[in-house]
Amino acid sequence: MRLPHPLYGLYERRLAASLPSDRMPRHVGVILDGNRRWARSTGKSTHGGYRAGADKISEVLAWSEDVGVEVVTLWMLSTDNLNRPADELEGLLVVIDDAVRELAATRRWRVQAVGSLELLPEHTAQALRDAQEATRDVVGLHVNVAVGYGGRREIADAVRAYLRDAADKGLGLDEMAESFDVEHIAAHLYTKGQPDPDLVIRTSGEQRLGGFLLWQSAHSEFYFCEAYWPDFRRVDFLRAVRDYAVRERRLGR
Repeated sequence: MRLPHPLYGLYERRLAASLPSDRMPRHVGVILDGNRRWARSTGKSTHGGYRAGADKISEVLAWSEDVGVEVVTLWMLSTDNLNRPADELEGLLVVIDDAVRELAATRRWRVQAVGSLELLPEHTAQALRDAQEATRDVVGLHVNVAVGYGGRREIADAVRAYLRDAADKGLGLDEMAESFDVEHIAAHLYTKGQPDPDLVIRTSGEQRLGGFLLWQSAHSEFYFCEAYWPDFRRVDFLRAVRDYAVRERRLGR
């Protein structure tokens, strides 16, 4: 429920001030869901919904910076989404291309492409590669842009990468099987070297991961927000972070 202005602003400020700085997530994953439903509910075109969703990204990254988050992973396009009707998919990809270029142009965040670029049209794959290269030296919030991403495919790609590395070192199949460990997969994930997500947020009221960071989210906290992605507000983000901060994280113990 939306609070009337200026009460809303007062509540938001108090909520932000109440967050314990020593319990903030280092890595936040975000499933940007509900763009098409938002478009239908507001009488906008599907493309307009995608554009409104893209416009929300920089706001969420700024909010993340404000509370001390170090890494944000944005799931913008799944491998399943690649099966959408061609005209709808192309419109979405154009929006993604523009959004990624805009993120890189700010020189505010370090952008990393996360996903199977070989499944994407060349114009989108190139936009992701260009953004990654253009921000390689940027110090600050690390932004993983998950496009053409699927959690199962990532794990399969990690296993393939491990097998190739092991073969290059001259290991035989029996040696690979004998020495294989979970850390070998972790070392070959798209997000290798990064902290696993502490908090995963999904908008639009859907309560499932849908294949997002399957390996990395084993000990993540999940927060499901009813708002469609274009309607996601700072107060929604702060509530998610506050909810994370007050939970007792057992981490499998």
